[in-house]
Amino acid sequence: MSEIRLYVTTTERKAEQILDLMTVVFEDDDFAIGTTEIDEKNDVWQASIYLMADDEAEVAVRFAALLQPEFPDLPIEREVIPDVDWIAKSLEGLKPVRAGRFLVHGSHDREKVRSGDVAIEIDAGQAFGTGHHGTTAGCLETIETVLRSRDVRNALDLGTGSGVLAIAVRKLKNIPVLATDIDPIAVRVARENVRKNGIVSGISLETAAGLHSTAFARHGPFDLIIGNILARPLMKLAPGLATHLAPGGSMILSGILASQRWKVLAAYNGAKLRHVRTIWRNGWVTIHLDRP
Repeated sequence: MSEIRLYVTTTERKAEQILDLMTVVFEDDDFAIGTTEIDEKNDVWQASIYLMADDEAEVAVRFAALLQPEFPDLPIEREVIPDVDWIAKSLEGLKPVRAGRFLVHGSHDREKVRSGDVAIEIDAGQAFGTGHHGTTAGCLETIETVLRSRDVRNALDLGTGSGVLAIAVRKLKNIPVLATDIDPIAVRVARENVRKNGIVSGISLETAAGLHSTAFARHGPFDLIIGNILARPLMKLAPGLATHLAPGGSMILSGILASQRWKVLAAYNGAKLRHVRTIWRNGWVTIHLDRP
């Protein structure tokens, strides 16, 4: 079955606004959304949603409806994505990524690991998180800072994806880590990556559709909570997530566009958390908060 990309072409500012609208409309669906710079000099960007052909009729209507109030003159364009083995193709150009002491690399780059590196092997696959996205790299850098400077006895990786962040915590410090995701496929991939990285115990992987899962009460409260998902879900989760943070604990949040930073901070300030530091990477931010 063909994969389709529906997209609009506009400016960077409008593309970010449209991405915010798409996040609201499609947040409960499994469609990938994003923005892409086409022409830096002329400020040409595209905001896109990726879907299978069977979903096109419904998604096109919803896409048009979200554009209508503020962007009625933007035409929706369509592209059929070629049937390519994207995993194999992505590995061709996937280079190791350094973030602090961490080196995230694919199996094809094991020889790049140097003495002193905290190496994490993650191949491109079905779950998000190879270290190449600014959000993952920002989280890795902040994890190292927190574990080096604070007393952390356990951790939660919410929306674990490939498991890279849970693996990073466990490799730096011998503490128990709960890694959860709403997607059972991601949990399976994360479990394979944990094994591939030589970790035989200490990381508990569970499928959890929301904070009502008993997993959080069984393993928490947590001295460190990491949530690398999206800004709007993070804002909705703020009150509940804060209840699982131990007194004096730290929280690392990412998957947040720079333009969404203040909204996320407001949500977590309302949950009585304090801003410590923000890392900026390629238009995305990673926010470190704590409970005073």
